[in-house]
Amino acid sequence: MAYARNGDCEIFYETFGDSTYPALLMVNGLGSQCINYHEQWIALFVAHGLYVIRFDNRDVGLSTKFDAAPTGTQGEAYLLSDMANDAIAVLDAEGISKAHVMGLSMGGMIVQTMAIEHPERLLSMTSVMSSTGEANVGRSSKNALRLLTAPPATDRESAVERHIAGLREWGSPEFADEARWRADAERAFDRSFHPSGTGRQYMAVGASGSRADQLRNVTVPTLVMHGDCDTLIDISGARRTAELIPGARFKLIEGMGHDYPPQLWDQWVELVVDHVRGHRNT
Repeated sequence: MAYARNGDCEIFYETFGDSTYPALLMVNGLGSQCINYHEQWIALFVAHGLYVIRFDNRDVGLSTKFDAAPTGTQGEAYLLSDMANDAIAVLDAEGISKAHVMGLSMGGMIVQTMAIEHPERLLSMTSVMSSTGEANVGRSSKNALRLLTAPPATDRESAVERHIAGLREWGSPEFADEARWRADAERAFDRSFHPSGTGRQYMAVGASGSRADQLRNVTVPTLVMHGDCDTLIDISGARRTAELIPGARFKLIEGMGHDYPPQLWDQWVELVVDHVRGHRNT
């Protein structure tokens, strides 16, 4: 097991492929552990000549938890900037000066923050199913928001059922697979169950505010992807992201909700790999 360090925070990470290949750093969403980037999915990126790194954000998985952390003016224990610095620490631990980065949902917000605050470390950015932090775009449907903010699960079965209930609402409807959802939720619970960390990540997103003004000045080559069936983060958030970032490319994935079913992996990989190949030496 490998760990990177950002101050007192230890970040668990894993690598796949040949370290001489261009690096692709994968950044997770709210409460999501790095294992959500399944090994079979990662293998598709590796087969295209990428050195893939996945890691647990702070407060989830095997990374440092912040139960005793002091809170800021909005009740936050940390901000997206701190989480972006964690990602940079992973690159530092691997001795990587520049990398391609891909972030999903909150992970998209983190990679946007990396592009704003650490542009010299990024070759390209892919922001998926995410938004800009502005209150008027990327809003959840009422039912999705209700499920997202419901009281946290307390045990294995309630955690699994909550995961399935969420994906029934915001998952890709054509590729719904409750057996797969259950297996993923059980695997995640058995590896690490820390719902308070998810709450603190949620606070970090809110307390970090809008990135709109800063995104107008981003120079990192950017691909923005979003599904037309996403009810957790409305597609308006992605369209706004692409509108703000100069030269950004927007790609709609038909039939995709707020998840990444195996049936969409090939299309997803092709889009990202094409983007990466166009900006290998930016």
